Amino acid sequence: MKKILFGAIIAIVVVFAFKYCTDKKNDEIVIKEHSALIQEQIKNVGKIVVTEGHFSEVFSYKNSKGIFGDYLSADKKALVVVNADVTIGYDLSKIECNINEATKTLQIVNIPQEEIKISPDFEYYDIQADFLNPFEANDYNKIKETVHKSLMKKIEASDLKLNAQNRLISELSKFFILTNSLGWTLEYNENPINDVIQFKELEGIVD
Repeated sequence: MKKILFGAIIAIVVVFAFKYCTDKKNDEIVIKEHSALIQEQIKNVGKIVVTEGHFSEVFSYKNSKGIFGDYLSADKKALVVVNADVTIGYDLSKIECNINEATKTLQIVNIPQEEIKISPDFEYYDIQADFLNPFEANDYNKIKETVHKSLMKKIEASDLKLNAQNRLISELSKFFILTNSLGWTLEYNENPINDVIQFKELEGIVD
């Protein structure tokens, strides 16, 4: 009787041990599959131009050059019309992430800064220059530099950057939706993300 009872106990222990090992192995397989899905999602996120706009600028350029001290001056001027296309995008192929299978956590370590590209088209009107003070390459460089600074101020005052940031949040929400559906945790700057809206509250994503 004792042998039968002992044998039954051994059988039960073996069954539970086998079931434990099988369940553990199955869990590891599932975690590996989930990790692969997350890696594929990260890989699929490439460079995205999130918003674009158009700006126009009318710029009056003047320059005077003194000749023989203050006795004479040679002047030059031009009217410049600038039409510029602007794009603001995030290269999310540069996003830095860590996948921790042990804690089932996707950690977003770093999100790249936005890239602002300005493509201006310059049209010069009413160019007037003195023989002693002609238009040179340096003048055109000054005009382009001044116009670029002016356009950057307009961009900062517009809704373009905000629209770009909102599109970024929309793209990042894909990570939250995926990890949440798999029972994983999404973190940014070591802060767990429990809601897509939280992205907007975290420093470094949206100012």
